[in-house]
Amino acid sequence: LAAGEYPGGQLKRVDVDKTGHVLKLAILVRDASGTTSEKTATVFIGWEYSRQDAEVLKKRGVIVVAESPHVGALSQVLWSYGPMILMVFVFFFFLRRMSAGANNGAMMFAKSHPKKVHAGPKVTFDDVAGCDEAKEELWEVVQFLKKFNFLCARIPKGVLLIGSPGNGKTLLARAVAGEAHVEFFATSGSEFVEMFVGVGASRVRDLFEQAKKRAPCILFIDEIDAIGKMRGAGIGGGHDEQGQTLNQILVEMDGFDTSGGVIILAATNRPDTLDSALTRAGRFDRQVVVPAPDLIGREAILKVHAKKTKLDPAVDLKVYARATPGSSGADLENFINEAALLAARRNKDMVGAAELDEALDKILMGRERKSTVMSPQEKRTVAYHEAGHTLVAEVLHREDPENSDPTHKVTIIPRGQALGVTQQLPLGDRFLHSRRYIVNRLAVLMGGRAGEEALGEIIGKTNNYTTGAGDDIKRATDLANSMARQFGMVEDLGPRTFGNRRELVFLGRQVDEQPEALFLHETLSAVDIKKLVWGTPAITQ
Repeated sequence: LAAGEYPGGQLKRVDVDKTGHVLKLAILVRDASGTTSEKTATVFIGWEYSRQDAEVLKKRGVIVVAESPHVGALSQVLWSYGPMILMVFVFFFFLRRMSAGANNGAMMFAKSHPKKVHAGPKVTFDDVAGCDEAKEELWEVVQFLKKFNFLCARIPKGVLLIGSPGNGKTLLARAVAGEAHVEFFATSGSEFVEMFVGVGASRVRDLFEQAKKRAPCILFIDEIDAIGKMRGAGIGGGHDEQGQTLNQILVEMDGFDTSGGVIILAATNRPDTLDSALTRAGRFDRQVVVPAPDLIGREAILKVHAKKTKLDPAVDLKVYARATPGSSGADLENFINEAALLAARRNKDMVGAAELDEALDKILMGRERKSTVMSPQEKRTVAYHEAGHTLVAEVLHREDPENSDPTHKVTIIPRGQALGVTQQLPLGDRFLHSRRYIVNRLAVLMGGRAGEEALGEIIGKTNNYTTGAGDDIKRATDLANSMARQFGMVEDLGPRTFGNRRELVFLGRQVDEQPEALFLHETLSAVDIKKLVWGTPAITQ
């Protein structure tokens, strides 16, 4: 550095600034006459000056003078002991969060935190439709809670709501709380499960303690099968966490402390997996089935959800109730919401039949794929395929209307994963299906393949098959298999079922089916689907 500005100079002293980057250099320089003088230069270096640099300079006889930074006592303490203080603070913070107080010393994560819905008629039975029998059974619970201080009759301690997802089990529980004007505590079975042993049982105890302090009240446990599965169904040992939690629930529901005032409602869609001790009388005395709504129930549910939207008065909701067999309440709510979204996108003031039809097609068949590019040959094949379904369905419905459904809509515009769809609309709900109805259904399923065969005869190509009938063949095969193995509807096999059903201990109530005999496969292969289908006189003609 010195040689750059003062060639031949000798570095005698280095003054280091407190920043550690600026160096003040004292250099001895000799002129031509031999006179020695001291020159000063200020140079900025790009790296931070270190002790190693000072040792190198001292070895060469250079004096190093470094300014010490002015740091206060508080700053020195923070820099020296700051990390340790921070670690101690974090430790005591988590320790305080984990402590429940000086009284019991329990862990905070061992406490239950149910969601509290304040009393008040926010949801009533008028908001629940499609399950009149379930509402009648739960009305007794409401009457008991209203007259809690005056009656001594024993009310069922627990009510188990059973039904498929979306049928309104949680909504029914909230309606009971709204009608009775009591506090409503809601939790789920998964909230009791933890990685620490004993936490689930502790949360159950705390939950029931909170409920008893606020009696009369309703305690709702959603998806109780998460902790109520039958014991001995797993590989866990004697300290199984799920078993301990279930045992604590059993004790709280029917133990020595039988003080009333707390009605326990629970919901599940897997009642077959629950432990028998949980569903016995004295715990869950009553099991209320919440089935899928029927035709009248679907119409009532649609009217309830239609009140929240501006619906065209000319719309007949009974038509859409008939078009949605097997749909749950959640499905119907989603149907109305999709129609409302379509009306909003089109800047309409109310929801009309066009939006409802499009929403129904979107839910049942999928959204239109207008961007799909198909060749003319593929479009022709799809058209003949759907025409085969439609022709068979129309002929069968004309010849045998009691055992077949009429055709509602046919399209060759790709929707969802299908390149074309033929939709049949039943006239009403069917709870029992005759053999003739199933055979007619098989004929309609195989009509698409027959349409492709007819196209092959027209264009002069044999075996003109495509993959478009793959799903139809699979569904037809499964249906014919059920006719032979479960329903006893095949004359060659007789009225009997095939396959031994056995319960696997380590999998709970799951069922494994084993063939009854080795000739079962050959026997089912002999039951040709065409033999079932083409036996129909109308199709033969």
